[in-house]
Amino acid sequence: MADEFIERETLTWVGFGDACRDLARAIVASGFEPEVVVAIARGGLLPAGAIAYGLGAKNCGAINMEFYTGIGTVLDAPEVLPPELDMDYLAGRRVLLVDDVADSGRTLKMAVELLDDKGADVRSVTIYTKPSTIIHPDFAWKDTDRWIDFPWSVHGSVIEEDAGLPASA
Repeated sequence: MADEFIERETLTWVGFGDACRDLARAIVASGFEPEVVVAIARGGLLPAGAIAYGLGAKNCGAINMEFYTGIGTVLDAPEVLPPELDMDYLAGRRVLLVDDVADSGRTLKMAVELLDDKGADVRSVTIYTKPSTIIHPDFAWKDTDRWIDFPWSVHGSVIEEDAGLPASA
């Protein structure tokens, strides 16, 4: 099926701001006070920063992972990429792990397990979850079964856009 026929969920910049504020409020209401906010890069970078601001948290980091290589195309398994997060620092700390979406959930599950194995007290948050996810985050803004057009990735890279190529992951 061609990409233009895939049902899509479109998140605007305003919707993104609302989602991150709603998620920060839900985290505060739960009583969880993260000492460190960790993004799953790339998709979790912007949500992690926005949620960290909403929580007043300043200690942030990122774990670089890759799974999706395009719309509907994935690697055999998620991979951790360099540079590596200082996992030893996270031992015994309350960590909020942030990603944009729990689609299959394989990347989120792997990241939660990596942090758990290092002794972190982990809670996870995503903007979206999909019915196919194998792990549900502790906090999520919305469920959808559609492909999600995020405001930061919908146009692809400027190289793709300027060349008239379709956006990749």
